[in-house]
Amino acid sequence: MSALRFGIALSTQHRPDEPSERRFREHLEQVRLARSLGFDTVAATQHYLAQPFTYLQPIPVLARIAAEAEGMTLATGIVILPLCQPLELAEQLATLDVICGGRFVFGAGLGYRDAENEAFGLDPRKRVSRFVEALDVVQKLWSGEPVTHEGRHFRLRDVQISIRPLQKPRPPIWLAANGDNGVTRAARLGDAWIMNPHTSLDTLERQVALFHATRVEQGCPPAAAMPLGRECYVAPSDREALAEGRAFLERKYEAYRQWGQDEALPDGETFDLAIDDLAKNRFVLGDPARVRDEIARYRERLGLTHIVFRLQWPGIERERVLRSIRLLGEKVLPYFA
Repeated sequence: MSALRFGIALSTQHRPDEPSERRFREHLEQVRLARSLGFDTVAATQHYLAQPFTYLQPIPVLARIAAEAEGMTLATGIVILPLCQPLELAEQLATLDVICGGRFVFGAGLGYRDAENEAFGLDPRKRVSRFVEALDVVQKLWSGEPVTHEGRHFRLRDVQISIRPLQKPRPPIWLAANGDNGVTRAARLGDAWIMNPHTSLDTLERQVALFHATRVEQGCPPAAAMPLGRECYVAPSDREALAEGRAFLERKYEAYRQWGQDEALPDGETFDLAIDDLAKNRFVLGDPARVRDEIARYRERLGLTHIVFRLQWPGIERERVLRSIRLLGEKVLPYFA
């Protein structure tokens, strides 16, 4: 079995009473530590109108992070593609691929919040068709050839981008998905499916089978990667990890409920649970031994190649985040090398 690759997802959501510049410097510190410990990937996510939190946007964040992450893969995890203009996105991400030396992964998702679409003047009911069309246009533009496109949402006439990605033919495309329709869409259109960090293990196992079956039906090659995102908190003892981690996650998932995140989950999934029940088969919390066991269980059942952990939530102290990264790097990663 090949080595499992580990990454950190920068939690760029913060409380509005915290100085944003200080919190951003902490992200740089997290990346430097993760790199020194052998982490492979750094990801940054996207949302707009993220009340009750502030939210740093992923493309400029990753461009700055690249200076601290030499040798690491950078990933948008994710860009909300239906909100994007594909010409602008194609050039921005091509620039980012050049900046990081061709170690960029384009992670994209559909999004689930009507408020974001409406604030952009877009009809939320059309986000699937915008997603599919925008993804097609970005890939055409990345070829470097002149593109003429007459679509439902976008029109280009003999347009040729001014900078191509360093990777040929293009950066890997990882598509996030919650429900079964999204999983089959990721299987058809992407190089990999980013498994939902909020979905229980049993549901993910069922959806992995659906993903692989769809690729076979579509005549697609086996997925180049099987990445999973997960919430994670590591402490010297199980008791400490569970008590501290749950306290921060409870506040975070209350915000998710307000945003309607759980309404986008697969059938049978909900956030309307006590935090202890919500944590089961969803969050990776514990001492290093427990965390190793949990990762091994996910790897065996889902066939993982990559696991990207979010180790920070709004309000958590800097020292606790760094301790989690250090314990993962020193006590967990070597087990999966």
